[in-house]
Amino acid sequence: MPIDESIPFRPVRIAVLTVSDTRTLADDRSGDTLVARLTDAGHILADRAIVHDDPEAIVGKLHAWIDDERVDCIITTGGTGVTGRDVTPEALGRVADKMIPGFGELFRWLSYAKIGTSTIQSRATACVARGTYIFALPGSTGAVKDGWDDILAAQLDIRHRPCNFVELMPRLSE
Repeated sequence: MPIDESIPFRPVRIAVLTVSDTRTLADDRSGDTLVARLTDAGHILADRAIVHDDPEAIVGKLHAWIDDERVDCIITTGGTGVTGRDVTPEALGRVADKMIPGFGELFRWLSYAKIGTSTIQSRATACVARGTYIFALPGSTGAVKDGWDDILAAQLDIRHRPCNFVELMPRLSE
């Protein structure tokens, strides 16, 4: 889709949350990939954290960032599978005002071309919570690349046409 070069780029302040029982900042490749891509695109890394696959920990961090006026958007990586410890979508459900079902649908559709029917195991999802966008991506570096490169890079660019998430930000709390 086209980028309208007549519109000035507007950086989005994005917080990155890795959900994992095993990762640390030293070995969080998916989080590193996401941070590199968003900063290379000109956005601002507002904050970064790692929390365990625990609903209370995830919800607590999400609430803190939703209430932080320095954060426009949150992108999580990890915890979107189907095992017992995968609880990120349930945590998003606890903070969401409105779900964005098209995000997960599009993510799985795009992912299908790369990994086939294995994409059905992904519960990638998105929502708006008190005026803040939250996108939940799977924990693999490939999934993070797909989610950013194929969806979020365009939708978080105010110049993207015919429409984008950024132009709606002022109206999210209506």
